[in-house]
Amino acid sequence: MIAVSNLTYERYFMPVFRPVNFDLSAGKLLVITGANGSGKTTLIRILAGILPLEWGSYQSAATTTTYLGHQLAVKDDLSVIENIRFMQSFYARQAQAAAERASPRSIAGRLGLDHVAAQPARSLSAGQKKRCALSRLLVVSADLWLLDEPYSNLDEEGVSLVDEIIADHAARGGSCIMATHGTHRPLRPEAAELRLQAGDVADIE
Repeated sequence: MIAVSNLTYERYFMPVFRPVNFDLSAGKLLVITGANGSGKTTLIRILAGILPLEWGSYQSAATTTTYLGHQLAVKDDLSVIENIRFMQSFYARQAQAAAERASPRSIAGRLGLDHVAAQPARSLSAGQKKRCALSRLLVVSADLWLLDEPYSNLDEEGVSLVDEIIADHAARGGSCIMATHGTHRPLRPEAAELRLQAGDVADIE
């Protein structure tokens, strides 16, 4: 589904990371790891089209892509249910297939937010806000997910929930690239890992 060749990025005339190469097929997961400043977020943003592709090539067969970054894009004045409905409306065509599978109420329940579904997002804890943002993955039926620190602010149950959602996505033939610097790794033994080192060679295992 995705082929990356000699991809790199410069900041202040210095490479953030050395050329990256990998191929990711449908239904597979790639975990990008590395220390702070090694370029994980930069790489995810390049793949999402937020940062320009300066060097190398990136080819994707995905017809639709969903990006979830550090900025959660949750509207504080809307309730959980209203946020989910807004996402369904905003993504329109992309959301259609997923919307046919689940209603806003059932999505909130899947994310463990049914008891706060009517509350404004500003009243939620950091973990609950993250769960609300994760609803985007259930709203949009996308081939490729690009996730930057999807486990941050989540408790053990929330971490397991992310793993379940990713497993379901892969079972439907979807691919996922995630960046994480935490100790948790997805519970998928076949997941490939790409280790970035600031200004050095990136190795894939």
